[in-house]
Parts: sequence; structure tokens; C-alpha cells
Amino acid sequence: MSRKRRSYEAGHKPKFLVVIDDTPECDRALYFASRRAARVGAAVIMLRLIGTQDRNQQWLGVADIMKAEANEEAKAALDRAAERARKIAKIKPERVIREGDIATEILGLIENDEDIALLVLGAGVSKEGPGPLVANLSTTAGEFPIPVAIVPGHLSDEDLDALA
Repeated sequence: MSRKRRSYEAGHKPKFLVVIDDTPECDRALYFASRRAARVGAAVIMLRLIGTQDRNQQWLGVADIMKAEANEEAKAALDRAAERARKIAKIKPERVIREGDIATEILGLIENDEDIALLVLGAGVSKEGPGPLVANLSTTAGEFPIPVAIVPGHLSDEDLDALA
């Protein structure tokens, strides 16, 4: 059972969660979340996930180096995204780095932060489908204790300004 959401209670502030990855649609999700947060007085929390698939227990030293490099890459990606959010809406997003399965880590973060009120995802525009994140989470979206907003990847900044 999920913790009660407290986003709009006294002493709390709603947060919009955006998963930061290297896809073009991620920018659309970040843009929408930043503009919407600025408009309604919410905050943005950015999550960067680090995969564990290439680590072999036999080579712990190499695995440690790979993990350190992945953390540095994650920090750099979050720095770029935070700067983008600042330019979009003059906000300073919260940053989180987690390691593991996408759905599990997103659910865990939501469970641990009772102020997260909305998960914002960007949908890709290619003919192969909505993008890796939306495709991955489509099987578990019904388990999320908060609404999930999917921002179409083809919307321009002006389109998103009108919607946010």
C-alpha cells in the first residue's frame, strides 16, 4: 500500500517527477513539467537512473569504476537538465540518482516522497513506438499511486506553453 500523498497539505509542496534520460522526448517532459510547476507553484524533481546490467561480480574493481563513471555521467546529465529547467521557468529542480530497474526505482522514489504528485513522461514520435521509457512503464503504470502525464514529443515550446 502506498503512503498517502501530502502534496497539497500545509507545509508541503507538490512535486512533478521527470525521468531524465538521453532521448529527445525527455526534453518535452522536462519543458512541460518546468512550465507547469512554475505556473502552479510546484517543484520539479529529476530522476536519473543508472543501469546495473553490465556489471559482473567477478570483476568488482572494474564494476566500481563503471559505477563511478555512471554516477559522473548521471550528475552531468542532471546538471544539463537543471540548467534547462532554470532557463525554461526559472526553477531549481531537485536531483536524484538511483540504480536499478526503472519501474522499481520510480515507484520507490514516489513511495519515499509523499509530495510527488505527478509523473511526467515524454512520448517519442518515431514509428517504432512511444519511446523506451513510456514503453517500459506502460506495463506497470496501473500500479503508480499518482497520475502519469505523457507529453507528446511533437509538441513545440509554444504548444506546451499554452498547455502548461
